[in-house]
Amino acid sequence: MAADRSAPGAPATATGTAAVIDGRAVGARVRERVRAGVAALRAGHGVEPGLATILVGEDPASELYVRRKREACAEAGITSFHEPLDAATPASELAALIDRLNTDPAVHGILLQLPLPDGLAPGAITARIAPAKDVDGLHPVNAGLLAHGSPDAVVPCTPAGVMELLRSAGAELAGARAVVIGRSTLVGRPLASLLLGADATVTHCHSRTRDLAAVCGEAEVIVAAAGVPRLVTADMVAEGAIVIDVGTNRTDEGLVGDVDFEAVSRVAGAISPVPGGVGPMTIAMLLDNTLRAARRTAPSAAAP
Repeated sequence: MAADRSAPGAPATATGTAAVIDGRAVGARVRERVRAGVAALRAGHGVEPGLATILVGEDPASELYVRRKREACAEAGITSFHEPLDAATPASELAALIDRLNTDPAVHGILLQLPLPDGLAPGAITARIAPAKDVDGLHPVNAGLLAHGSPDAVVPCTPAGVMELLRSAGAELAGARAVVIGRSTLVGRPLASLLLGADATVTHCHSRTRDLAAVCGEAEVIVAAAGVPRLVTADMVAEGAIVIDVGTNRTDEGLVGDVDFEAVSRVAGAISPVPGGVGPMTIAMLLDNTLRAARRTAPSAAAP
């Protein structure tokens, strides 16, 4: 008799086709929630949430990302402060700008667009941002708070978005077997901490993991964030598992994720696509982090 590879507690696949987790729709709901929260904070406490974006150099992709973030701020009612700098800006000048924004009461969040030009150390400069204003969640203090399960941690935007997608898919995380593939400080490590905080039983995999297929086959939730095109295949996924694809890999075929979407869709209970899955969540959660940072300046304005 063949072994039952179904994932206990995961959504059933009635027709053999996974439910597609629509990141655009979930992200839109988060943005609307933020917009309402911003309006309430302004009306009830007189606080105008503000986000400062710092762009060093003229990288076209970075310019596009920053523009989208500023447009999203405007839609949510968040004041945007943009600080463009020349690529030749010395570290001392960038540090002085961050110091000024750290003490500006109108600025509740600071976003330093990465990557930085050669000669600027992103780790040291990111650590210059006040932890309470670090809306990207990259400061070592926030990483430590998250690892300790502190509610005061600012959570990186992409892992926070993954958790929103899991909630939208009806994932019952308490006690669930979850596999995270990838150990980056931007996604994999913070996401493992978030899943542990949700009482999941987490296995953290990476490039040196032995028999990745066997490990994944035991999981009810799989999050792929390794940066390897179509790493996760159908034979690695238990029936009914929820699969979140964080990967964005540019190939000759176009943009593909870390999951073989077409094949895995025939096995999983729910799956996020690329594009249209995790991607739209990142800016939505940046807005959410900015609102939370603004709320902390008005102690009586507790987050819902």
